[in-house]
Amino acid sequence: MQKAANKHISHSAQNLLDYLSEISGKKIITGQHTQTNSMEEIDYIYEQTGKCPALRGFELLGYSPNINYNDASAECLTEVYENQDTLDTALEWAKKTNGIVTFTFHWFSPIGGRDKSFYTEHTDFDAEKVLIPGTRERDAFYHDMDIIAKELRRFQLEDIPVLWRPFHESEGTWFWWGAKGPAVAAKLYRLMFDYYTNVLNINNLIWVWNCPTKGVYPGDDFVDIVSMDIYLPEYTATDYSEEYTKLVEATSPNKVAALTEVGYIPDIHLLEKSHTPWAYYMTWSEEFCIGEKFNSNENLKAMYDSQYAVTGK
Repeated sequence: MQKAANKHISHSAQNLLDYLSEISGKKIITGQHTQTNSMEEIDYIYEQTGKCPALRGFELLGYSPNINYNDASAECLTEVYENQDTLDTALEWAKKTNGIVTFTFHWFSPIGGRDKSFYTEHTDFDAEKVLIPGTRERDAFYHDMDIIAKELRRFQLEDIPVLWRPFHESEGTWFWWGAKGPAVAAKLYRLMFDYYTNVLNINNLIWVWNCPTKGVYPGDDFVDIVSMDIYLPEYTATDYSEEYTKLVEATSPNKVAALTEVGYIPDIHLLEKSHTPWAYYMTWSEEFCIGEKFNSNENLKAMYDSQYAVTGK
């Protein structure tokens, strides 16, 4: 079993981490991101397979405190409005089914920005200035963390563990938290870990580091799960074993590993043979799940019918 990074982790969160550690290489947990509150992806999977994923991903972008409604595209506003009340839905689903909850946070920049300001191209927010005490950027960063902490506490009060994946895909510069490089993102991650864990005492979080870049790993004392997002340019049957090796070499061999976003689901037949120790995968939303543009119904059914796959309610 794996020791949690947070020494005061809740009993339920530690149990989930133990479970993820135990099944790695023996089974893989099915997961699906849901971009809207209606969760049409879940309905689609059920229609095709008669089963549901055991893990559901929920989006927090609409909970960002600094959304510039006056200078946002129709597409941006649609995403924000469709994201309304998703945490209510997540809470209800987790209480009802005991399913596994994970959050993705496309965080609109704490200061300034327009449109989808989680993208670097839409904000001049300087993540590096967050690291300097007394700056406007740092104050705004902590202000936003306080707002999101209130939402996370709702799950703590219900004793529901959350797979918490902040500052995702920091290997790239497309999000403001990665714009100054993954080393800066790792420092932001450590700031958040310290604040949420040691100051605010949020103990239901399982901390997920999401970057396969060497030399920037925050350290085993700050991470429970190492992960990466993979969008292949075209379909190929794979268990993502090469990517697993790359990830572990860049981060830590001592942690649970996960495919936190994929366009194409792993090939279950290859996983049954290789036992590549991914604890779970999560397919991205909308067209990555619905229809057969990315994943064929044949592959989807094979995954959910396999004894190697963990499905849910």
